[in-house]
Amino acid sequence: MSHAVPDLDSIGIKAEHDLADQFRREVATLLGRNNLNFPGAQPVSFSSKHLEELQREDYFVCEKTDGIRCLMYFARGDPDSDAPEIHYLIDRKNDYRFVPGLHFPLPNDDTFQSYHVDTLVDGELVNDTYEDGSRQLKYLVFDCLVLDGQSLMHRTLDKRLAYFKEKVLRPYNAMYRKFPEEKQHRAFAVEDKSTQFSYGIEMMFREIIPKVKKIHGNDGLIFTCRSTPYRIGTDEHILKWKPPAENTIDFRMRLEFPMLEPDTEDESEGITQPYVDYDAIPIFHLFVMLNAGEYRHFGEMFVDANEWEDLKALGVPLDNTIVECAKDSEGRWRYHRLRDDKNDANHISTVEKVLESIEDRVTEDDLIRLAPVIKTAWKKRANNMAAGDADRQRRAQAPNPNGVKRKFEE
Repeated sequence: MSHAVPDLDSIGIKAEHDLADQFRREVATLLGRNNLNFPGAQPVSFSSKHLEELQREDYFVCEKTDGIRCLMYFARGDPDSDAPEIHYLIDRKNDYRFVPGLHFPLPNDDTFQSYHVDTLVDGELVNDTYEDGSRQLKYLVFDCLVLDGQSLMHRTLDKRLAYFKEKVLRPYNAMYRKFPEEKQHRAFAVEDKSTQFSYGIEMMFREIIPKVKKIHGNDGLIFTCRSTPYRIGTDEHILKWKPPAENTIDFRMRLEFPMLEPDTEDESEGITQPYVDYDAIPIFHLFVMLNAGEYRHFGEMFVDANEWEDLKALGVPLDNTIVECAKDSEGRWRYHRLRDDKNDANHISTVEKVLESIEDRVTEDDLIRLAPVIKTAWKKRANNMAAGDADRQRRAQAPNPNGVKRKFEE
């Protein structure tokens, strides 16, 4: 079953430069930062060293959905208009798209007329495809950065998600239970992404992934540390695992077609200089990013004659695009898909980490074997924390006849 990746331009209206810039500044202010670039966290590729990390720290795991990563900004509209609340999707190009038909009431409002503003959540747009061929567009939320103007970024992941579920998702679902006929007017359904403890890896592989592969596709797992704050940019505590054969790199691709010397037929038509042979299969040069606007040649993508015909059939410009590639069994870079949702190729530091991940080849079986060890370490930390809390409570309640402040009371 094929799974079409959502088309953002069919979902929302792209904001023009000045308006988008205004929203970027609003979001930066909400997050307490000056930088106006994409405000999302980015994972690192999983390698063998992270097997120890999963034992050392509490991590949650969710399936890596084959969709489009977007943040959603609940912005303030004109309170005296028909749109006092407005919602924008922020893609990885840092473009903003207005999405009509969304409403998120506040808790404990039986009228469902109130709404959230100054709120920023992180998630992914997916097209769920069912056995009868029907589709439903969904936005799956996996983090909450700001809620009604209050930053949650320094709270633990489970607390951030709990706030979203209680304050946003519960009243949202209650509204549609009461008014199911309104579902037809929303641009997409909003749900929280199913998250498990990191030691639930076997269940992920045996139960969850087989189900979601049928519905919206899957290309791996995401492990996110429970205790670390939300970090904009590359986050060493968000780990992206893919099956070794599916580890990919996003390159900038440039095409080089061969030159042909004029033959007698060309000369008879007045062609006397060498010319580009656009009928031939070009060389697919791959580049990685060193700095903004600065690229380095990395290698070539192998394309056979049939694949070249498939690429041409896409009907889009191919030169100077971002292309996602994986290594085959012979070590050649092969086409996976075009990344029209990205402006830049992977930075060389990201490329090196993906190559490390490819070299390490941490498999599904490796993760499943480690699950009992991860669970034991998690439970031990939880028990130690509970014992520490109990000890502090006992000391706080103990009599202090001398009236001298104990150290823990200061």
